Amino acid sequence: MKIRRARTGDIDSLLGLLGQVLEIHAHIRPDIFISGTTKYTEEDLRKIIADDDRPIFVAVDDKDTVMGYAFCMLKKQPFTTTMVPFTSMFIDDLCVDQRFREQRVGMKLFEYVKEKAKELDCYEISLNVWEGNECAQKFYDKMGMKVKETQMEYIL
Repeated sequence: MKIRRARTGDIDSLLGLLGQVLEIHAHIRPDIFISGTTKYTEEDLRKIIADDDRPIFVAVDDKDTVMGYAFCMLKKQPFTTTMVPFTSMFIDDLCVDQRFREQRVGMKLFEYVKEKAKELDCYEISLNVWEGNECAQKFYDKMGMKVKETQMEYIL
């Protein structure tokens, strides 16, 4: 397995994986997510792939088949007089294709993102996990992540 930046030739694979993630979220929160859709369009992905502040890393096998991805964003934390300014590597999405789960693909992607974040002098890696996505929560616990803050809702 190799990890590299996504290329435009990966777009179809990325769209398929985005669909897998969406279905997980639509199952957990059908009040928010629309089944059968994806987070990004082909045009969106072309722009993101070209943006160095929004790297997409893909894990590929020896035939260059995309096994999983990590959509990332470099975020400058807002400076106020009460906060220290820093840069965060935000994982917007991490997915391993259903066909390749239980092969440590997610762990290797996460470790790769950690190394890239260190190279870029980031203070942290951050991400969000939807409540009810227990597989993702267990995975990130295993990766050593800790809860930083909790977002709460009251549905009207």
